[in-house]
Amino acid sequence: MDGLRVGTPTHLPMGVHSADVSRFTVAVVATPAVESRLAELSARFALPSGAGERLSTLLDLVAEEPAAITSVRDPAEGVDVHVADSLVALDLPQVHAARHVADLGAGGGFPGLVLAVGLPDAHVALVESVARKCAFLERAVSALGLRNATVVNARAESWPEGLGRHDVVTARALAPLGVILEYAAPLLAEGGALIAWKGRRDDAEEAQAAAAAAQLGMTAPDPRPVEPFPAARDRHLHLSSKVESTPAGFPRRAGMARKRPLGGSGER
Repeated sequence: MDGLRVGTPTHLPMGVHSADVSRFTVAVVATPAVESRLAELSARFALPSGAGERLSTLLDLVAEEPAAITSVRDPAEGVDVHVADSLVALDLPQVHAARHVADLGAGGGFPGLVLAVGLPDAHVALVESVARKCAFLERAVSALGLRNATVVNARAESWPEGLGRHDVVTARALAPLGVILEYAAPLLAEGGALIAWKGRRDDAEEAQAAAAAAQLGMTAPDPRPVEPFPAARDRHLHLSSKVESTPAGFPRRAGMARKRPLGGSGER
């Protein structure tokens, strides 16, 4: 592949010595075109110094991860589909000003790891229930040298330490809007905001989400059209603010938000 070279992460996991570095060697597969695109994104979003190199390393880690944590692994696609799509949230003042962010269903690190790179003064909790994905996130946090990101191996509903602590909760390709609202509301401080990535708008989904928001002390999600890259179609960031305290009884036990969604036909 054009531009292939072998690189070693500058920051090794705790307890790993240089003699063991071969086990953590990353094949650097980003091409000059990817590097150029990352430079454009760094300028567009006024990213901190070194952000482009860190994001390039992240794309390489995704490409080389044996577990295939995402269907888009080629850095030439991922630079837009993953990185640009994550960075577009920085256009929202709520995200840009956040100091405590929780990314739900953090998976391959998008948007959570990207936002941690772009917001060095914010702490980003990468909340993921699947252990193998958490293992990847831990490796990525170490390889990127991020001091402002923490991996949380838990479901959003089963994370009491996160309750009421966050300025922003993010969720990308996670669940229907109403379900995401129920996950997010208890984790947000009053005045905080949920940012949910979605594609084409769905009237039924949005109506159910508005009904759920009313029960959760949240505003009805406001869809903001975005164009993170030229080929993007029907992309929206749905913004919902926490305007009241989360009612008693939330979060419900794990799995209930999906099994009996608020605003739907199921009972609480």
